[in-house]
This record gives sequence, structure tokens and C-alpha cells, in this order.
Amino acid sequence: MDKIKAKSIKRLQRKKHVRKKISGTADRPRLSVFKSNKNISVQVIDDVAGRTLVSASSLEKDMAEIKPNIAGGEKLGQVIGERMKEAKISTVVFDRNGYLYHGVVKAIADGARKAGIEF
Repeated sequence: MDKIKAKSIKRLQRKKHVRKKISGTADRPRLSVFKSNKNISVQVIDDVAGRTLVSASSLEKDMAEIKPNIAGGEKLGQVIGERMKEAKISTVVFDRNGYLYHGVVKAIADGARKAGIEF
């Protein structure tokens, strides 16, 4: 098994372990983070209803300048925080999606906290 495949398998195992305990509801939805080498995506999900309430991504036209680094993660966190405030969502459960909680993932959480979102 090559190194890249083993790394992705380990992330999926961590994701599965975390998702056993974390679930989003209408009162407290789940903030899910996805990152790749080129883009970052964040969604606020109500798992009971099975729908995405709010989302933000570096793929959107007005956020094309956001890069998948710490500064870009913090900007995206603030954007998702503002959109959540507009949708009247103030508390969420943070789902790091199997990624380690440092770097870009931590910056997204910190940006959302700066916008007034509670975890």
C-alpha cells in the first residue's frame, strides 16, 4: 500500500470514528469542513432533515481569492459565520471531517468564532 493511499484510509477511519458521536440537529447543526490541495469547503448540515442549511466554498466566484491556507481558512470561517447569522444559527457542532485540528481546519473554526458562532 503506498503512502498516499494509507493516509487517505487513516483519514476516513478518523472521520468514521468522529461521526459516530457527532450529529447535527435543527437546533444545533453540524459544521462540516472539507479541504483539498486547491480548495476549501464548509457546510452547515441538519442531519435529522438531511439538508444543508448554509454553505461557503473557495469555488464561489466572489471568493476566488481564498486559498487553502491559514489566512484563507480564517476568511472562509468569517464568511460562513456571517451567513449563519443571517440564517439565525448561533451554535453548531464542529465536524473536522477526519482532518487533524490544526492549520486550516483550526483557522476556519477561529474565523467562525470571530463572527460570533459558538461551538
